Amino acid sequence: MKVCIFGAGAIGGYMAVMMKQGGVDVSIVARGAHLAAIKANGLKLLINGEERIADIRATSDPKELGPQDFIIVGLKAHQAWESAEQMKPLFGPNTAVMTAQNGVPWWYFYGLDDKFLSLRLQSVDPGNRQWNAIGPERVIGATVYPATEITEPGVIKHIYGDQFGIGEPNRTKSPRLQALADTLAKGGLKPRIYDDIRDDIWIKLWGNLCFNPISALTHATLDIVATDPGTRAIARNMMLEAQQIGHHFGANFRVDVERRINGAAGVGAHRTSMLQDLDKKRPLEIDALLSAVQEMGRLAKVQTPYIDTVLALAQQMGRSNGVYPTFPEEAPVPQAATA
Repeated sequence: MKVCIFGAGAIGGYMAVMMKQGGVDVSIVARGAHLAAIKANGLKLLINGEERIADIRATSDPKELGPQDFIIVGLKAHQAWESAEQMKPLFGPNTAVMTAQNGVPWWYFYGLDDKFLSLRLQSVDPGNRQWNAIGPERVIGATVYPATEITEPGVIKHIYGDQFGIGEPNRTKSPRLQALADTLAKGGLKPRIYDDIRDDIWIKLWGNLCFNPISALTHATLDIVATDPGTRAIARNMMLEAQQIGHHFGANFRVDVERRINGAAGVGAHRTSMLQDLDKKRPLEIDALLSAVQEMGRLAKVQTPYIDTVLALAQQMGRSNGVYPTFPEEAPVPQAATA
């Protein structure tokens, strides 16, 4: 199997080294100082107290790699949108694309009940760019649980976790899904196949949509957000609103709200990814985690006052710090001249 990691950042780089050392034919698309370091010194992974270095073919030009069996998109949602058409040289007739972003995926309504077939999420795929360039029929959905970080160009540090959820949007047990699971397992990663990957997407999103923005707004760690009475109440109400939306579109939640919040509290003094991105002046994943849920609420006719409020505050915080919007605003439609 030929696998291309498109966006070999913290998660993508971790996966690339693990699979390469497991004997998988893997290549990566990266850019900037990270790419230069990988070309010069290989890709280094710090894991379990040891240092692993993998000599992996790396480029900024997908044309150099040719068609792949699997593409694993390791970019954040706004970066994946920007890069959708650049993936085309990697496509063969049977290429599958594993989407490894946080939040609501652009393909969400593909494979659901017929009444949802025409729906598209403009908050994460403005102009249907990914829908048209990649095609939802190529997609294998995923949830990513490892925590990793880039400590310097070309160097990835693994913090914890090796679990990945995967599933077909049309809820089938396809041969390509099993082939992907086998390929990930070959690299020492632990995939779990879901009948409906959306259920696992919601469980992860359920926490991210509230804990991430609240922590970024307050600069509080996860344990504080989940246990302080005020912020816990806000998170709980946001999750209840999201649960109504998920249920409307057929999702099942395997745990209840209180258990999900208590689980987050048990993680301890963790700085959420959005808080880390804010500190480092990186674009915030507001649209994938919040705007898309609000958009789905409008489609489902579910009122979302708590989500609306936190979203508005997070957007303004992002604008004030120069890290939002992450998608370009659509140009105004020209108006006909009047006499």
